[in-house]
Amino acid sequence: MSEQSVVPIDQILPPKLPLVALMGRPIFPGIFTPIMIGNPVDVKVIDEAVARDGLIGLVMLANESETPTILDLYKVGTVAKIVKKINLPDGGVNIFISTLKRFRIKKSLNPVNPMVGAVEYLDDEEDDTSEVKALTRALISEMKQISENNPLFSEEMRLNMINIDHPGKIADFIASILNIDKAEQQKILEVLNVRKRMEQVLVFIKKEQELLRIQKRIQKEINEKIEKSQRDYFLKEELKAIKTELGMTTDAKSSEYQRFKDKLDAFKFEGEVKEVVEQELEKFNLMDPNSGEFIITRNYLDTIASLPWSEPAPEHFDLKVAQDILENDHYGLKDVKSRIVEYLAVRKLKKDSKGSIVCLVGPPGVGKTSVGKSVAHALGKQFFRFSVGGMRDEAEIKGHRRTYIGAMPGKILQGLKIVKTKDPVFMIDEIDKMGVSFQGDPASALLEVLDPEQNNNFRDHYLDLPFDISYIFFIVTANTLDTIPSPLLDRMEIIQLPGYIDTEKLEIAKRYLVPKSLTKNGLKKNQVKYTRESLMYIANGYAREAGVRNFEKNLDKIHRKLAKQLVEAEEEAQAKAQDKAENAGGAQPISPVTNEGTAIEKKAEEKPAGEKGIAEKFTIDKKLIEKHLGKPMFPEGQVKKADRPGMSVGLAWTSMGGDTLVIEATSVPGKEGLTLTGKMGDIMKESGTIAMTLARKLGTERYGIEAAWFEKNHIHLHIPEGATPKDGPSAGITMATALLSMLRNRTIVDKLVMTGELSLTGQVLPIGGLKEKTVAARRNKARHVIIPKQNLRDLDDIPDMVKKGMEFHPVERFEEVLALALPD
Repeated sequence: MSEQSVVPIDQILPPKLPLVALMGRPIFPGIFTPIMIGNPVDVKVIDEAVARDGLIGLVMLANESETPTILDLYKVGTVAKIVKKINLPDGGVNIFISTLKRFRIKKSLNPVNPMVGAVEYLDDEEDDTSEVKALTRALISEMKQISENNPLFSEEMRLNMINIDHPGKIADFIASILNIDKAEQQKILEVLNVRKRMEQVLVFIKKEQELLRIQKRIQKEINEKIEKSQRDYFLKEELKAIKTELGMTTDAKSSEYQRFKDKLDAFKFEGEVKEVVEQELEKFNLMDPNSGEFIITRNYLDTIASLPWSEPAPEHFDLKVAQDILENDHYGLKDVKSRIVEYLAVRKLKKDSKGSIVCLVGPPGVGKTSVGKSVAHALGKQFFRFSVGGMRDEAEIKGHRRTYIGAMPGKILQGLKIVKTKDPVFMIDEIDKMGVSFQGDPASALLEVLDPEQNNNFRDHYLDLPFDISYIFFIVTANTLDTIPSPLLDRMEIIQLPGYIDTEKLEIAKRYLVPKSLTKNGLKKNQVKYTRESLMYIANGYAREAGVRNFEKNLDKIHRKLAKQLVEAEEEAQAKAQDKAENAGGAQPISPVTNEGTAIEKKAEEKPAGEKGIAEKFTIDKKLIEKHLGKPMFPEGQVKKADRPGMSVGLAWTSMGGDTLVIEATSVPGKEGLTLTGKMGDIMKESGTIAMTLARKLGTERYGIEAAWFEKNHIHLHIPEGATPKDGPSAGITMATALLSMLRNRTIVDKLVMTGELSLTGQVLPIGGLKEKTVAARRNKARHVIIPKQNLRDLDDIPDMVKKGMEFHPVERFEEVLALALPD
């Protein structure tokens, strides 16, 4: 018998291999591992390989595809020997393989399943150097460190790593168990040089170690937090036990629960309120302080405990004292003060502390807010103010429901929490400027608040309990009533605050505005002197609006400039004194500083020795006013007048007070018709159409104008200041007068103004805002004012000083207007 030698299997490998595509990651040589095959085509390849020699080629897919071809595979793979095959119930197989060697696909013998390729086997390029040995030791050392800190590495893996003696196989084994990207593993598989392969693997080991360090740090931080929370919990429990033994309050939650309970028990609630409060207290007591619901319940109980549930004390106020307070705080406004005093008298007579609802309507700057403060002062009550201008969310009034994050009560309950009394004075500003949006209508929400029949059981969405707000004295303010909904307007007592005339502004400035402005700007009363003429000059030239807000702004502007002048003069004097003292070696007297060109008296004030300074006194006249404020916005003598045919002057009411409007009419040859310009509103356009119809009728019937003239001419009616919106039912007679002045080619009577609406039959209809319009007429230096006869009763409400120098002509028919404006 001849001697036979044993040849290793990797030396008798076939030149062609059936190929199996790997979806996950490549498999390195020298590995014993199971693989599950589910693809029917691959299962057939496995069966054929087992029947033949048990060898297959494992190659990773470069391009993933449902029906891969040999072109979709990487070029380098691993040949494997099937050791065992187990058939699975679903038709797949589970095979155990032992990988042998790298190979490269040289040629495609069968490009589609089953894929077969001609291959060449690749040997490691070994460098038997000390560098490879060092790399081998480094790899084993670093992997031991990783395996000790990573529970995913089994004991079997550690033993395999130690028993491998070939450097290339060590690198392959480590690359196969590291958690690195499959493309990077494929690159390592394709590296034949052992030293380069080991260097690449070492880089990935270092990255893995860095990830492990970060993981350990995060784990440590989490453990520390858990340990701290557990430690805190045990310490709190110990502290609770100690406090219980000593008879002390156990914790903050228990203390807060007791505080809420004591406070809420003191209110002696009944019915629904008592039931809800007890439920919320019980829920609060059983709740974990770390839960999100705890804060919501705590805030809810805090809101209930902060509200003034107790009945208010009886009112005690002196009507005479209240009247004196109103007189001292405000000049003029006799009608307003009289109405308020009447309200207070009724409250005192009835001994009823139930609230009232008053609406103060007037232009900006007439003192609506300050009147509200004075009422609170007169009654000796707390005052709370909030504005609803621009408000679009009804939750601002009635609160948010507690289901929302960050829910809070509405403005009414917020105000009651602040004032801590059930019967304050509430001022709701700018009620005419509320909006409507998808979030609701705040004006509708106010209906319940301002209704005396409903607000004794007001339900805020947040509180969701009946609360009596009927003791609140509500004062609301508005610039106009036009934008306030009728149901809301119906619930309020309206008090009009008309604008001030120039003489009233003069007194207000002397009594209130000048002293207030001087104090605000650091000046003393005896330093600035205003003459009556200078204050009247500011009122007429710079602040002609209905209120006094611009008047105050102009005074502030003057006083700021005077303050600057004083400081500069004093600094200059101090600098000169210091220079003289340095030059002479001692203190020298200070000479007065002069400032030519202004009406200012500057006097050196006698002071004790050693004191230096300048006392200056300013006398304000027209020249100084123009220096500091510039030329007047409304020059003296500038009035609106109708000085040619086709013009008339009317009176209008705006939210800023009364004003005068010049209406112009002209005609041009062309197509018959009427053009209205000047940014008129719908109501004013209708008035223009009615005026044109009446003027045409009177022109043809009374003044002999041929009807054919209207067919050949186009008429244009215009109101100057076209950028300003204009609307309202009071310009009818003014438009018709301008049209007839144009048709008759005659100028109307000088210094005549008019107001009144016109019907199609020539009837002059009543208008509103007569006082404001009269103030505007006086400002325009009018001598004759045409008004509707039905407005005669309103003349009694206008002070004599306003009507002085003007003659009022009440009319019922437009023919009477023509007799006054265009007499024959």
